[in-house]
Amino acid sequence: MEHRLLGRSGFKVPVLTLGTATFGRGPGFEAWGGLGVREATRLVDLCLDAGVTMFDSADMYSLGAAEEILGAAIKGRRDRVLLSTKAAFRVGAGPNDVGSSRHHLVQACEGSLRRLGTDTIDLYQLHGFDALTPVDEALQALDDLVRAGKVRYLGCSNFSGWHLMKSLAVSEHRGLARYVAHQAYYSLVGREYEWELMPLALDQGVGAVVWSPLGMGRLGGKIRRGQPAPPVSRLNDPGTAKVAPPVEEEQVFRIVDALDLIAQDTGKSVAQIAINWVLQRPTVSTVIIGARDEAQLKQNLGATGWFLSAAQLALLDAASARQKIYPYWHQAQYERNPSPT
Repeated sequence: MEHRLLGRSGFKVPVLTLGTATFGRGPGFEAWGGLGVREATRLVDLCLDAGVTMFDSADMYSLGAAEEILGAAIKGRRDRVLLSTKAAFRVGAGPNDVGSSRHHLVQACEGSLRRLGTDTIDLYQLHGFDALTPVDEALQALDDLVRAGKVRYLGCSNFSGWHLMKSLAVSEHRGLARYVAHQAYYSLVGREYEWELMPLALDQGVGAVVWSPLGMGRLGGKIRRGQPAPPVSRLNDPGTAKVAPPVEEEQVFRIVDALDLIAQDTGKSVAQIAINWVLQRPTVSTVIIGARDEAQLKQNLGATGWFLSAAQLALLDAASARQKIYPYWHQAQYERNPSPT
């Protein structure tokens, strides 16, 4: 398994990370997998055998059940794994059960440590930007967790460019631990990450931890032009469909047509090719893969160890290209602003 540095740090992570949103069956996650300890342990076994040592969770996944199940699945082998989790989204009915305040982050981190059965979290991330909490308050609380030895590295998730840049500037100005990772949505059906966040990451040394490289299942190989929608899909769940990144149907078909052509040439699956494309993009440190079962995990594990050719990359780039919004389309016309991709 290939390992890459996580942003501008000395911390190496495997290029694939197993996401654990399929662990548990809490509110909002009923259609994601509902895996218990036995099934989760089997997936962890397969990952470790393949060299995938990093596991990503969040305190709001099934209201903590995902972390509890992951903790049980790695019990007795903490020294073999890297743990990544997140906090900020609502986990209770109280006024402070949400956000990036010192009160909530300290409480959330302690809860994650307890559920995961560990003393230290390798990568701790803000799940989203909290506009009500001052940036310096959140960063000071995270820095304190690092200095206390409860967290090793910091990341954020789903930030816009100015959110991330302001946070990095505050960290530098105050001498606080900085974000070395940004967990962001990036896929062939969602390339907005390239417009501002990728150039920022290149300039500031922030590694991308990519979530949903298959576009919430759209590039899993079950959706094709002229075929009925798959009976089992996250997108069939009303709650999931509501928050899934919007994509025009014709765009999905156009990309899958290109993936099918490459699949014929390479013998790889549509999903493997889609994940491999993301792995070959600038700033990407690791890609989070999910799995409902062993078969799905084994297929996704096959996305590494090979490379798409320049012609194949060009075909996928063309099929997935979209008109940029302002000011990015205007900036792209200036000869001194080459595309980072």
